[in-house]
Amino acid sequence: NTLDNMKAAMMRTLNASIPLDVMYGDIDYFRKRLDFTWDPVNFDGLPEYVDWLHGQGMKFITILDPAIDSEEANYSVYTEGQKADIWIKWPQDRNLQFNETGNRNMLGYVWPDGKTVFPNFFYPPAHTWWKSQIVDYHTKLKFDGLWIDMNEPANFDTNKEKPWNWNRPEPWNLHCPVDREPLEKPPYKTASCGDYLSDKTLCMIGEQVDGQGKIYHHYDVHSLYGWSEIIATLPAARATENKRSIIISRSTFPTSGSFSGHWLGDNTADWSHLKHNIIGMLEFNLFGIPYIGADICAFNPFFRNHNGYNYIDQDPGRFSTEVVTSNRHAVELRYTLNPFLYTLFHRVHISGGTVVRSMAHEFPSIAECWSLDEQFLWGSSLLIAPVIYENHIHKSIYLPTTERWFDYYTGQEQTTMANISVSAPYDFIPLLLRGGIIIPHQQSAMNTVASRKKPMYLIIALNKEQRASGDLFWDDGESIDTYENLIYNYFIFNFNSQHLKLEPWTYNYPQMGDDVKLDEIKIYGMNKQPTTVIWNGQNLIASKWTFDATKNVLHMEMLALNMAKIHKFAFI
Repeated sequence: NTLDNMKAAMMRTLNASIPLDVMYGDIDYFRKRLDFTWDPVNFDGLPEYVDWLHGQGMKFITILDPAIDSEEANYSVYTEGQKADIWIKWPQDRNLQFNETGNRNMLGYVWPDGKTVFPNFFYPPAHTWWKSQIVDYHTKLKFDGLWIDMNEPANFDTNKEKPWNWNRPEPWNLHCPVDREPLEKPPYKTASCGDYLSDKTLCMIGEQVDGQGKIYHHYDVHSLYGWSEIIATLPAARATENKRSIIISRSTFPTSGSFSGHWLGDNTADWSHLKHNIIGMLEFNLFGIPYIGADICAFNPFFRNHNGYNYIDQDPGRFSTEVVTSNRHAVELRYTLNPFLYTLFHRVHISGGTVVRSMAHEFPSIAECWSLDEQFLWGSSLLIAPVIYENHIHKSIYLPTTERWFDYYTGQEQTTMANISVSAPYDFIPLLLRGGIIIPHQQSAMNTVASRKKPMYLIIALNKEQRASGDLFWDDGESIDTYENLIYNYFIFNFNSQHLKLEPWTYNYPQMGDDVKLDEIKIYGMNKQPTTVIWNGQNLIASKWTFDATKNVLHMEMLALNMAKIHKFAFI
């Protein structure tokens, strides 16, 4: 509720040495909960704070709601929208609010103090207005991305006497013609609302024009409202600094994942929600929306801690030393895997598919995998098995017997297959690697600007044929369409017949070579102990490699390899 509190949560995290990339601003930082404002008292100095974040390598994402206050004095966001006539309308002959407004704007009530109007994002002038507001706001507050909320669109307590948060003596609310309009009360009842389709949203008879002569009832396009706002928001965000930016949307529809991410709603710190989070991630990846997650799990692609007004502090540095240490280890682990996660997103960007997937998705012919919803995969080979039940210190995991599986942390091969139980103390997340994968990693740092300059390392898990492969996509992390414009590096890693080849297949971003070296390689599951390691035709000195015969793990370190060059290893 104040900038000081926001800074305090950040500093507790940083002082605990827990990596942190993004600070979010929820509606509590707005002046009177008005879009494109900040509270000049409680958040005095916010623009300077955001500038400071940038200087430290961090980012700031602001929330925006579609509901715009129509009664706030001197509020140009509304007056400019009114000039462009961009709001969702009542039908000409069924305007239940005309005596109040003198126009066709459909009024509701959400977070601002005044009655609100709702942009019609199907109408091109609404895009122009929205972009203008976003670009203008960025000249005052240098946000890096946009979090668009309440965009089903939500309206509070439609058809009831008054909204739950109504702030005036006389009752008022948006009332729809529920008893005389078939669209408001169709002959079937959905499970997602109360008595009427319009409960918690706008009237179904509302009109949205497309600027080309087509008029839609809100009934027809309600499920597309969030999608239409996403389509308007991403170009606007990118127009601020000509950077990639990011959009996180509460309401989505198929194809939204090409333009935005999604969070799974306002979960609480409840054990049951940990499982719901896994199911939601798996579902939304199937929907084509891979940047997904609830608040806050380290192996969610979308990875954020979200608190609410008047709740106790819950930032990761706020707890006991033991818990803070566990938090730090989990976040650092996540950061080391960022190159792998980023590459998975690159694959989905160019080819479709999933980043997070179920065991059933990867092993559809194995009936035992069909019902598994308490473990999941990143890509095809990193198995994540979090504890999701209170006081449990063991985790039951199913491992298909057709594959080799290794302990991610030690390289120890799992000799017991199918249903296993592994130790999972409170500060430990069970991870396993499927044989056949080469996963790129990078040393953790306090944010990704810093970690991108750290040395990289590979973990190689060999399959039954003593083979493995992997890749790495690398660009500057913020430019638009780097793949389409060929401004990236792409590396292919391949292990076969006791030989390892690391190759820069595409190398069009030479800045990487100035900062990043490949320093370490671990190979799990070698079927024999080498006596010599050959690197680019020369013996690798003995001090740079070891072999653990108890686990069949080879470890090479202090390599400092230039990733712009081809590197070949032979294990003899």
